[in-house]
Amino acid sequence: MCGIVGYFGKRKAAEILVDGLRRLEYRGYDSAGIACLYNGGIEVIKNPGKIRDLRSKVFANPSATITESTLGIGHTRWATHGPPNELNAHPHVDVTGHFALVHNGIIENYKDIRKVLSQKGIECVTDTDSEVLVQLISYLYKDNLEDAVSEALQQVKGTYGIVVITDYEPAKMVVARCGSPIVIGIGRNETLVASDASAIIPHTRDAVYLEDFDMAVITDQGMEMCNVNRSPINREVTAMDWDEGSAEKGDFDHFMLKEMFEQPQAIRNAIRGRLDLEMGTAVLSGLDFSERDAAQINRLLVVGCGTSMHAGMVGEYAVEEMAGVNAEVEQAAEFRYRNPIITPNDLVVAISQSGETADTLAAVREAKQKGALVAGLCNVVGSTIARETGRGVYLHAGPEIGVASTKAFTCQVSVMLMIALKIARTRRMPGHDGSEFARWIQRLPELVEEVLEQNDAIKAVAQKYAQCEHAFFIGRGYLYPAALEGALKLKEISYVHAEGYHAAELKHGPIALLQENTPVVALLNNIPGKEKTLGNAEECKARNAPVIAVVSAGDEGVADGFDDIIVVPDCPPAIATVPTVVALQLLAYHIAAARGCEIDQPRNLAKSVTVE
Repeated sequence: MCGIVGYFGKRKAAEILVDGLRRLEYRGYDSAGIACLYNGGIEVIKNPGKIRDLRSKVFANPSATITESTLGIGHTRWATHGPPNELNAHPHVDVTGHFALVHNGIIENYKDIRKVLSQKGIECVTDTDSEVLVQLISYLYKDNLEDAVSEALQQVKGTYGIVVITDYEPAKMVVARCGSPIVIGIGRNETLVASDASAIIPHTRDAVYLEDFDMAVITDQGMEMCNVNRSPINREVTAMDWDEGSAEKGDFDHFMLKEMFEQPQAIRNAIRGRLDLEMGTAVLSGLDFSERDAAQINRLLVVGCGTSMHAGMVGEYAVEEMAGVNAEVEQAAEFRYRNPIITPNDLVVAISQSGETADTLAAVREAKQKGALVAGLCNVVGSTIARETGRGVYLHAGPEIGVASTKAFTCQVSVMLMIALKIARTRRMPGHDGSEFARWIQRLPELVEEVLEQNDAIKAVAQKYAQCEHAFFIGRGYLYPAALEGALKLKEISYVHAEGYHAAELKHGPIALLQENTPVVALLNNIPGKEKTLGNAEECKARNAPVIAVVSAGDEGVADGFDDIIVVPDCPPAIATVPTVVALQLLAYHIAAARGCEIDQPRNLAKSVTVE
């Protein structure tokens, strides 16, 4: 959730660090800072607020020594322990002033370590859990930084991604990881460290992804790898598949808007080469199992959080309907702790845009421990979930910078529909039905384009409801997860209290909250259950709640008497989820824009949730 950047090379570090932190803004943060080694000392500048404020502070005096350094570390903090202020911002420095550290993750036993340090006369000055680590490293230091880091980490319980520097060894940087992602970029006469590839992609495409309990010692002679017990290890250098331009807004006002309009191409990338129209099936070689293996799957279990869980629900419905295979969706955090019943013939699909979601990663490890076949569905190549599952499907959606997920969701649904098709064709689904469904998946990009063409019309609807503080979304069948996702998008970026409900649940409590300034978005697409949802929408209208009807093209008459209408393409139920959610993304975006909200970096949210 926080961001880390480190640099050691021949160039001036401060500019690279601040620019790297700017590229990590999308991850969510409330304060930022950098620390650099120069002239035998450590200089630290940190600040609550935006990266632009930190930049002004760092470069306020062009002759400042911090701007001349060629080795430094930087951090964006998303507060967990202690309020977002300058004191709690990273980098943290020990009591002697000779060590500096940046840390992502949570030190679960920090109170115990703080107590031990206090008994030794070392008092922490911040509210954070992270500070105890730099104080402990300082206390344990003799004449070798990596030894002190190793000894300290063996006393730590929790998760960490850290970079440590000391002016005692000014040509060294020590990096370690457990649970929080770290990537090391290998450049020409320089080494870069980051929690996310986007921070270093302008400088190099060659990278090493650390795994849990890895430690890297970076010096002017290169990099050595070991584990936290100091046993030597090797990690492969891989090429990062990133388009630097995709991490820029271009002519769009916000990354979220840009990414919504990228969805047709993103879906094309997700399905390219993966549909066999002749055989009526999907070709998903990354799953690494044959048709015979697929035929032996007794249950599909999808784990995820938030938007990824909603995409999984669409997959659940499709697998049960098309393949006749029992399917369930589990909130990843619950999966780990409730001791689920897993069998060797279960396929567990872990969905995570970043591939680093802590709860989903924990679910992966639990499923593997219980002997299930586990696959990852991720967007980030080389991410932890992708590596630990060893099988799965990459989305190929491209970098998603906006905190609120858009194109990752529609690509997740597209891939889940292909997984459903593959499993169904090993059961009773005939080839001609499979071919027809494959052709509908192939049409998803053009269906999304049809919705995006209505951007101005949806904007006009949004402006009517921009000042409402509450909203309901209702749907049935495949449109129930669409209602959940629409409500999530609205609350994420506009701070409107929005709730998604199965339409039948209205009379079981929520209808008591309806009033004339609580709009209800009713998903009335031309699919089974439409008449029932229409009746529920009429009940809302009868209680003076304004109704925004989402309807299928050619079926606009169903919305007669309602306040507003949004038209989406007419398509089969499983397919309808994608264009419907794109319309709801646009609705949420324009409401947030009209309210003047910070759309790309909503308050309190982070792009990648790497702590539980």
